[in-house]
Amino acid sequence: MSATPLLPFRLAPPAGGAVDVLIVAGEHSGDEHAARVVRELRAREPGLAIAALGGPQLAAAGAQLLHDLTASSVVGLVEVLRNYSFFRALFEETLRWIGEHRPRAVCFVDYPGLNLRLAAALRERGLSAKGGGKIKTLFYISPQIWAWKAKRRFTMARDLDALATIFPFEPACYADTTLPVEFVGHPFVADDYMPPVRHEAGGPVLLLPGSRVQAVGRIFPALLGGFRAFGQGDAVVLYPSDDIRGVLERTLASAGANGPGKIELQPTGATVAAAAVLTSSGTMSMHCALAGIPGAIAYRANPLTYLLGRMLVKIEYLGIANLLLKEPMYPEFIQGAATPDALAAQLRACTGDPARAAETARQAARLRALLRVPASGTAADWLGRHLR
Repeated sequence: MSATPLLPFRLAPPAGGAVDVLIVAGEHSGDEHAARVVRELRAREPGLAIAALGGPQLAAAGAQLLHDLTASSVVGLVEVLRNYSFFRALFEETLRWIGEHRPRAVCFVDYPGLNLRLAAALRERGLSAKGGGKIKTLFYISPQIWAWKAKRRFTMARDLDALATIFPFEPACYADTTLPVEFVGHPFVADDYMPPVRHEAGGPVLLLPGSRVQAVGRIFPALLGGFRAFGQGDAVVLYPSDDIRGVLERTLASAGANGPGKIELQPTGATVAAAAVLTSSGTMSMHCALAGIPGAIAYRANPLTYLLGRMLVKIEYLGIANLLLKEPMYPEFIQGAATPDALAAQLRACTGDPARAAETARQAARLRALLRVPASGTAADWLGRHLR
């Protein structure tokens, strides 16, 4: 099918004329995880041809970046509907590219809203192995079927050849399907993992509002209000892209200069030391949990998205570290509960109570043990086996 004219570009053909793997990673975290897999694969097989719909980290790892999908990432029903025309056009163009260039495999990385639809379309069009074609469909990082949409596991078994998970409890969620599922360890406990954060008692407060423009616009004001109500020291705000930096700068400008200390905006990269953290519930919260930085989670969604989520999502905690440990390593403040006073009280406890820091360190050690890479190997080992 030809690309819809709503998309103002066509995806480039493979640089070498053929492609072994197409990776589809729609978020900054997926871009990061997929880049680790690509680096490990290319170290073993330098001639492997890898193309990607992803982000800058995949490009830096050696994949041919067809489109920066991370720059288009949105979350929530309202935001998806607002951007529907673009995503529909990109969807059709991606299918056209796969049909024309026929990679040996497509590896979907997280981002199930787009990726599971692509897998189904590849089967329906007879392109994937599950549809009678030759293209393997592989999925790395399971959708959170343990939180909502549990029945997706059956359509995943219909459309996918294999799934690799990063949490040890997830394979059991697929036990009643025919889908081969393997736990491959969490990338944040790999031997070459370079943490972007570490705990330092005398360090600044870390503010981590997330990696999606719409979410950051709602969450950062709450984190900023908590820090200013705390009234001590400096803060560092990490951001993954120029788009996010723009949101942060506009928020700071509208909030004015009132408040204590210096607030430094810093791109994600070099390791940052922090005494405490206020974070959204995304990937960076896991970095902080594994580093043993005491803190709290704050989250604000579009009100309609939040109401729908309350009806559909049935889990005790929003933060994955809390879910894994089955206890609130990071107390959670959602929607209206994320007030300046509540978040400031958490910062005072994190920085003024040695017992809080000690308990966080113990919880971090438990997390690392739960998530370590199993004897069967890493995600790159898993993908390499399926390519062979």
